[in-house]
Amino acid sequence: MRQAGRALPEYRALREGIAMLDSCFRPDLVTEITLQPVRRFGVDAAIFFSDIVVPLKAVGVDLDIVPGIGPVVAKPFRTAADLPALLDGLPEVTEAVGLLTKELGDTPLIGFAGAPFTLASYLVEGGPSKDQRNTKALMYGDPELWSRLMERLADITLAFLRVQVDAGASAIQLFDSWVGALPAEDYRRFVQPHSARILAGVSDVPRIHFGVGTGELLHDMGAAGADVVGVDFRVPLTDAVKRIGPGKAVQGNLDPTVVFAPWEVVAQQVDRVLEQARAAEGHVFNLGHGVLPETDPDVLTRIVARVHEASAR
Repeated sequence: MRQAGRALPEYRALREGIAMLDSCFRPDLVTEITLQPVRRFGVDAAIFFSDIVVPLKAVGVDLDIVPGIGPVVAKPFRTAADLPALLDGLPEVTEAVGLLTKELGDTPLIGFAGAPFTLASYLVEGGPSKDQRNTKALMYGDPELWSRLMERLADITLAFLRVQVDAGASAIQLFDSWVGALPAEDYRRFVQPHSARILAGVSDVPRIHFGVGTGELLHDMGAAGADVVGVDFRVPLTDAVKRIGPGKAVQGNLDPTVVFAPWEVVAQQVDRVLEQARAAEGHVFNLGHGVLPETDPDVLTRIVARVHEASAR
């Protein structure tokens, strides 16, 4: 996210020759980048600055984040010999979380990790994919190898989240960017048990489970064990609450592109989300999959203020 009046650390890192993925292993940069939205916008919680593929990089997978493309894996996963190693601690993350909790005080820090299906997708496809063809070919064609891969990735993700929680994170978010490519039956068979094991392993803190394009999976994602189910902007929160069922809060779900409309329109859309969220047992307001880089930060400031004002009534 761009902010007025100062150069963001990720841009400074680029000028210093530090790649984006490498900055995720720099506790000073992780701390500063995580804190900036809290300082600038007065949000209610901080999200730990990381990337979905950080744990894979940490266990030795040869990958990088290529500008304009995303994570790219040098040698895509094909056989059991390509199974990544287990994660055995990550002192850089422990240090960063420690620094953050001191700076944040009473403001909660939300830990972050990518879910096994999305990690598997990057490993198998070698990078972002629109149709997940190689991933699905492995999943359907060799379910035993798929299960071994998902079990290993679940181990890695759980270890990564435990590092954050044990260091002081107040909650976690398990993020599944690509799982919306699956029908519900396949999700339940090939994915849900592995995500459920991760969520069970961090049951000592509130757990958020978020996916993209997962309108048909909302009930099953909630059943995996999260306390809060993320809903992207494609599904109205009133519908999402019915699909998820009782006992869960929801997170969502302003379309990130709405912020480019005139303020009157933005305000109406914010109010619409808040009104729909009244049907839920709890609600975390956010902008869909994330904030687009071209977003005017002043609009975000006004959105946060409007949500706070409405919540105080």
